[in-house]
Amino acid sequence: MAARINRKITRVAVVTPGDALAHEVAAAPRQEMDEKVERPELLLGSTYKIKTPLSPHALYVTINDIVLNPETAFEQRRPFEIFINSKSMEHFQWIVALTRIVSAVFRKGGDVTFLVDELRSVFDPKGGYFKKGGRYMPSLVAEIGDVIEMHLRKIGLMPTAGTPGPRAKPAPADGIPSTAGFCTVCQSKAVVSLDNCLTCLNCGDSKCG
Repeated sequence: MAARINRKITRVAVVTPGDALAHEVAAAPRQEMDEKVERPELLLGSTYKIKTPLSPHALYVTINDIVLNPETAFEQRRPFEIFINSKSMEHFQWIVALTRIVSAVFRKGGDVTFLVDELRSVFDPKGGYFKKGGRYMPSLVAEIGDVIEMHLRKIGLMPTAGTPGPRAKPAPADGIPSTAGFCTVCQSKAVVSLDNCLTCLNCGDSKCG
C-alpha cells in the first residue's frame, strides 16, 4: 500500500522483520472500515453522470469516500455512501432503496467489490440499451454497477489493469424481427407472438406452457 510522505527524506534504510522499526510499524494502531466508524463532517466525493436513451433526464451518481488512517503507512480511501439524483421521479422508489442498501454495504467494511458483479448481472425485462460509444447495457442498474466499478478502480480498491471490455449483447437466433421483445429466460431480444402466445425464438420459452 502506498504511503504519503509529508516530510523531507534525509536517509533511506532497508527494514527487516527483526528491526525495531518493523515491530513499531506492525504494532501501530490502525482503523478498519466497519459500522462503528462515525461519519466525519467532511467527505471526499465524486459525481458521475449517467445519460440513457430511456429518459430525457440524466442521473447523477455521487459516491463519497472516507479516508482511514490519514498521513500514515496505512492510509486508505474507502467508499462511505452513495446518492443518486435526477429530475425524473419515475424510478425514485427503487433508487432510494438501492442507495440505502449500497451505502450500508459500504459502511459494513470488508470487500465491497462484489457489488459490481451483482448490479451488472441485473437485466431489464423490457430490454437493455446501447450507451454512448456503442456499449450495451442490460439495464440501468447494470450501468450504476459500472459507475461503482469505475469509482472503486479510481480509489485503488480494484485493479486498473485488465478492465473488462464492453459487455456483449446476447445474440438472438437468426431471422428474428427487430420488433421482438426481451426474453427473461435467455436474456435475448427474441420474443414474438405465435398463435397469440408470446414465444422466444431463441430458447423456446413460451408463456402458454
